Amino acid sequence: MKIYLQPNRITLVGKAWQIKYMLKKYQDEYRTVQDWIDGQQKR
Repeated sequence: MKIYLQPNRITLVGKAWQIKYMLKKYQDEYRTVQDWIDGQQKR
């Protein structure tokens, strides 16, 4: 499982079950994927 964070996108690479697991994990912290991208840019 790899996560590539870029200024305007997030790319998840892995098996389907791994990607679904990571999206559910980050769902607790971020409401939308855009919130996730904006949150990473602030760090």
